[in-house]
Amino acid sequence: MMRTNIVIDQGLFPGSNKQITRVGLGGEGILRTTGKPEQARAVITEAVLQGITYYDSARGYMDSEIYYGKFWQDHQKERESIFHTSKSADRTRHGALAELRQTLDRLNTSYLDLWQIHDIRDQKDLDLISEKGGALEAFLEAKDLGLVRHIGVTGHHDPQILTQAVEMWPVDAVLMPVNPVEEIIGGFLTHTLEAARKKGIAVIGMKVLGGKHYIAKDAGITADLLIRFALSCDITLAIAGCSTPDEVRELANAGRHQVPLTSAERKEIVKPFIPVAERLAFYRGSVFKKP
Repeated sequence: MMRTNIVIDQGLFPGSNKQITRVGLGGEGILRTTGKPEQARAVITEAVLQGITYYDSARGYMDSEIYYGKFWQDHQKERESIFHTSKSADRTRHGALAELRQTLDRLNTSYLDLWQIHDIRDQKDLDLISEKGGALEAFLEAKDLGLVRHIGVTGHHDPQILTQAVEMWPVDAVLMPVNPVEEIIGGFLTHTLEAARKKGIAVIGMKVLGGKHYIAKDAGITADLLIRFALSCDITLAIAGCSTPDEVRELANAGRHQVPLTSAERKEIVKPFIPVAERLAFYRGSVFKKP
């Protein structure tokens, strides 16, 4: 495969000696579908050709892992040079380990670079995962066995809950929303990010484009600008789901030698979102309805 010779900015994944690109291919977009292997393969192929080295997925993302697995089966050399992740939303040790076995089989790989506790939402999740026989035991066991090299946690509902998880659990990474809306509302970009920095773990930005709802080209808000905004938040990398090779190229270009945004530029980007910030944080679900 002939890769582009224009390199994407890279950095070390905290706690490892592995370099990863500052932008990664998200598990959403065309990958979170069923029955679209050709379109999915085109997106994965373009990501590899562009030099992207971070690949996101989840056991619950429809055929995402299967699409990846068929590609890596045909390109084993590329699999060894990239950083592959997946997630499990099962809250029990037994269930999470079962999902990990399925994930490894579907991905055609013997290990994950990062396995994440998926989508924690409330105190009940924290308690179930932490208790005896809970999923945290599975994640620690898998890491000890070498089935996964790093473990992490993800969440986009309640920043207080995600912050507790970062502080309580021996995780190596956190995946959380990073976008102009979060700059306004606070929580993920204040408490969770601060806890992650204090712990020295990787911070991966998601919901960077708000499911593409935040793109408003007539107002100058492009995908490139939103990705650059996320990267200016002092995170390890940002991921975005892509539906076409063109979108992959746009993602890759946003990670190439970009001049960091100034404080004034960040404020200008945030302005259009201020009146409707809470409504645009749709991924937080009912968290704003709490008393």
